[in-house]
Formats: sequence, C-alpha cells, structure tokens
Amino acid sequence: MRGNRRSFLKKTAWMGLGAAFVGSASGCRSLGLGGLGLRGQAAAVGLRGKPLNTVQVGVIGLGKRGPRAVQIYAGLPGVEVTALADLYLDRAKNQQKWVKEQGKPDAEVFGGSEDAWKKLCESDKVDLVHVATPWLLHTPMALYAMRCGKHAVVEVPAAVTVDECWELVETSEATQRHCMMLENCCYGENEMFALMLCRKGVLGDLVHGEGAYLHDLAGSKFAKNGNQGMWRLNFSKAHTGNPYPMHGMGPICQYMNINRGDTFDYLSSISSNQFGLTQYATEKFGKNSPEARETYRLGDMNTTVIRTRNGRTIMVQHNTTNPRPYSRINTITGTRGTLTDYPLRVALAPKAHEWMKDEELASLKAKYVHPLWDKNGAAAKKSGGHGGMDYLLLLRLCHCLHNGLPLDISVYDTALWSSVVELSECSVLKRGASVDFPDFTRGAWKTAEPLGIVEVG
Repeated sequence: MRGNRRSFLKKTAWMGLGAAFVGSASGCRSLGLGGLGLRGQAAAVGLRGKPLNTVQVGVIGLGKRGPRAVQIYAGLPGVEVTALADLYLDRAKNQQKWVKEQGKPDAEVFGGSEDAWKKLCESDKVDLVHVATPWLLHTPMALYAMRCGKHAVVEVPAAVTVDECWELVETSEATQRHCMMLENCCYGENEMFALMLCRKGVLGDLVHGEGAYLHDLAGSKFAKNGNQGMWRLNFSKAHTGNPYPMHGMGPICQYMNINRGDTFDYLSSISSNQFGLTQYATEKFGKNSPEARETYRLGDMNTTVIRTRNGRTIMVQHNTTNPRPYSRINTITGTRGTLTDYPLRVALAPKAHEWMKDEELASLKAKYVHPLWDKNGAAAKKSGGHGGMDYLLLLRLCHCLHNGLPLDISVYDTALWSSVVELSECSVLKRGASVDFPDFTRGAWKTAEPLGIVEVG
C-alpha cells in the first residue's frame, strides 16, 4: 500500500463515528475509502492563508483544556477571543466573564445544546476555531469549521480513524483552510533544543527515535467528575493499540523531517494484557463492582515500531495505567550522538560512551537554544501551561496566521500522526503484523520543504 487513497489496503479496525461515540473493536473492518481529494493532489502543502491583522478566535470546549487556551489567546498581541461554546452554558459564561474582566472585547457565547458549537463555527466574528473537546468530537468539529470557511486547530488526537484522517486532509485541500493538531510537545524546551541539534547536524545523520506517553491516569479515568461522560475510560473499554501516540512521536517526526523529505512506511505494534485498570477498580470499588467486572481492551503497555521510507525507525510507547513517573522518553540518535530525556542527557562522538557532564550539557544548551525559547522563553514560563509549551504553540500559530505563513504542523502531519491510533490497533489485533501507512501527501513528501528554525516577530 503506497501512493494514494484509492490503493490503501482495507485492513484496519475501528468504530463508526455514529456508534454513540464509544464504538467497539472486534476485528479489522474494511474502511470505506473513496477517491482522491477535490484536486487529486496534495493541494495544501505549504498552504498559506490570507494574512490576518487580528486573529479572531472561537474556542469550543471549556472544561479542562479550553479555559487555558482562552487565557493564552487573550494575552497575545493582535488576537481576540470573540466566541466561546460549550455544552454547558455556564462554562462558556464563566470564560466570557473572565475575558471581560481582563478589559478585552466581549465574546459571544454559545451553549446549552449539543449543536451550539455549530453556531460558533458559522459566526462571522471567528477566523480560527480551537477545538478542545473529547477525542471523538475533534474531527466532526474541525470539518464543520473548515466548511464554514474557518481555520481549525484541534487538540490531540485530531482523528481516531484513517477515514477521519483522509476527511481532514481532503477538506483542508478543498477549502484551503488550515487544519492543525495542537501538539504542544513540539514546543517543549528540551524538544526544541533537540530540534536545533538535529538541524545543525550535531547528531549526524538521524537513525532512530523513541517517544512515549507514560503517565499514570488510572485514577482520573475512573473519576466521575473527571473526563466528561468518562469518555477516556470508555475508550479504554473499546480499543487497544496506542490511542495517544503524538506527544512523544510528534517532536521526533519534526527532527526527522517526516512528510518533508521522508515519511512513514509501515508499523508493527504489540500490547501487553490489560492488568492495571481491573486492579485499580477492584481496590477502589470492590471485586464484585461493575467497574471491576468490566472488560477493558486497552493493554497496559503498547509498543509500536515505525519504519520510514528512508530507513529510519521510531519506537512509540503508551501506558496510562501503571504507576510510574511521567515520561515522553524523547530520544533521538544519529551517527554522531544521542539525546535522551527524563532526565535530559546528551552523548556525542568521540566521547559517546558516557553522558556529558552537567557543565558541558549546560554549555551545549546555551549554544543551541532555539530562538523561540531564547526570545520568548521567559514569557512562556510566566504564562505557564505545561512549562510554557502551550504558550509558544499558540504564539507561533498566531504569528503564522498574522503573516500568512504555512503552519509548523500541517494537515498532512495532523493526519499521519493521528493515523497511528487506528493502525496500531489493527497491528495488535493481527498479532503484531506490519501495517502500511497511507501517503496522505500523495508523493509530495519527497519535495516538501523541511520545517526551518522558526521564530516570531
């Protein structure tokens, strides 16, 4: 399976979007893949939107992630939060009140019904729709926003099926509107330091990367007042594979110029059995409780290995069940050295048998600090939001929209990274058999311009 959508092999497992937004994974189903996009080519490579003097932002979803986005946008120059939407009207009104208290223009509020978000997308006061809702709503909301003539940015993951990934690509191409997954970890301080080492050739030719999302979330999955409708726990009941690969994998893709000179070829994925959720439920609710007797499909540890067309490899792991310190691993190895994180360490030839001393590492970081962090790091850390990476993500996004520049994470990146969700499950269900990736760029990855050392201002 190489080339375009028509040739994509029908061999993946997933639910339909209409199945109560929960779904059931019982085997690899056939994907209803249609034809090419409207233009039959990668018409959104290097997409440049019309420059916006003021970026008018509408935020959908004001539970956990949305309010932080509102706060960051409200503090950025040339940006206005003009619309707010949530299923619960009081959430939207609370954010509206906060915006007014900051002396900002009033924001229009939509809420109290399941389709209130559509009114936000239709508003002529919105240029950019920011989606911060449960996973299974990401794609339909982004699609509607683009069809309403708005740029769409979507929390992680942007899609959970390959069909959805294609819909995002083809709709972005047809409407010429941006669709970007908000992978904030690409803007982490250590990730951008690693990117500088890669861009400057310090690590040599890149060979292998390792990323992960290792985060004990068992308690929050069962919290009745946690994820709305307990959607994350429901996902763990319905699916295996790696449902959340982007935090560790996204930065590695940028190191390796994936979709910009290289792309994914195939993956193989295996999962451990599920142990932790049952154990947690038994200890928390009792061995005869409905929670303890429930079937959870998501294996505690998933390991997915990806091979690229140019012969590089990437390992991505997911474990949100077992007690262990948080880690994204963030390892990149080249022919001249290795960087790995948690904690940050670097080893360079000819002294690669040992990690750099603290003083050497500090000197290297100072020499290769990324300009986004060098010029905006203090403001980012003051703003907060995952150590400042949320701030830099939205700062850079709005800078690109102001100036009509291509976004750092394209719709093709958004689709390719998100496709791992379904493809990893397909491989797990086939005992680790390799599964090919579709080429969302239809060959344009071969000539697409690499992401440079970007700045703002």
